[in-house]
Amino acid sequence: MQLIVPFAGVLSEAGRHAAQSLSLPHLEQWLARAHTGAALGGDDRSLSAPHELALAQSLGWPLADGLLPWAVRAARADGVPRATSALGQLTPVHLRLGTEQVTMTDPDALALDAGDARTLFDALQPLFGDAGFVLHWGAAHRWYVEHASLAGLATASLDRVIGRNVDPWLPDAGSSRPWQRLQSEAQMLLHGHDVNTRREARGLDPVNSLWLSGCGTHADATRSAPLVDDRLRTPALREDWAAWADAWHALDAGPIAALLASREDATLTLAGERHAVPFARGAATPWQRLRSAWRRPLVHQVLDGL
Repeated sequence: MQLIVPFAGVLSEAGRHAAQSLSLPHLEQWLARAHTGAALGGDDRSLSAPHELALAQSLGWPLADGLLPWAVRAARADGVPRATSALGQLTPVHLRLGTEQVTMTDPDALALDAGDARTLFDALQPLFGDAGFVLHWGAAHRWYVEHASLAGLATASLDRVIGRNVDPWLPDAGSSRPWQRLQSEAQMLLHGHDVNTRREARGLDPVNSLWLSGCGTHADATRSAPLVDDRLRTPALREDWAAWADAWHALDAGPIAALLASREDATLTLAGERHAVPFARGAATPWQRLRSAWRRPLVHQVLDGL
């Protein structure tokens, strides 16, 4: 059994301070009994977040930064017909223009309903079709685009970009030229669209752009998927550290406590913004059980290193 916990550790000073006050007795016991495996990632500027690398490795995928075919996997789950070419995931987003940078707000905060999303999707269909791209509907916040040029296009995960300046996360200008041209035209179409006019009248942010991610041509897993508990994700991305701490306490009292009580061999992978580190527990010897009684790593130090 494997459990992956994204955003277990964060780089924000306020978030790291919140981590120091966490009381996670079950995690503490798990860390005392577990063996630490090799870390994945190491760079907070990588296009793929560490928890994505951990999940990809668990699925048996080759690891390539920014080239993990999440769109193909998600499209299958959404019932989208199998693509004949490369597929990428499109997320309707709001890009907020500041004095010095353009920041992506959390797409979940858009409160984009299926009706408005479908209207915007349908309005973009002719534009994409004329450019040789094929659009596929998945859900209100999840569309797909099909085109051969996406096969080797490295893109940044949404989890890297939300709440941040988008410029450092844009695809390489040379390899993404067809997409960038189409994205610019899509932004012009979205600007002033009736759906956005109505949204702004209601005090809601307009959908003024699309974010491309998870491009690839296949997503065949050679192993069963692990459990991913992402309850820390939203509070971390929104920098709501009180909610993040509450989510951590619920995670410790729930899934981690259950993992600890289980007699099965298991791995708990904690992922932050730089590293994903597996902590594996097998059958404990009497010496290991005795050692765990006095070997208590400081949880906040473990989280701070992720």
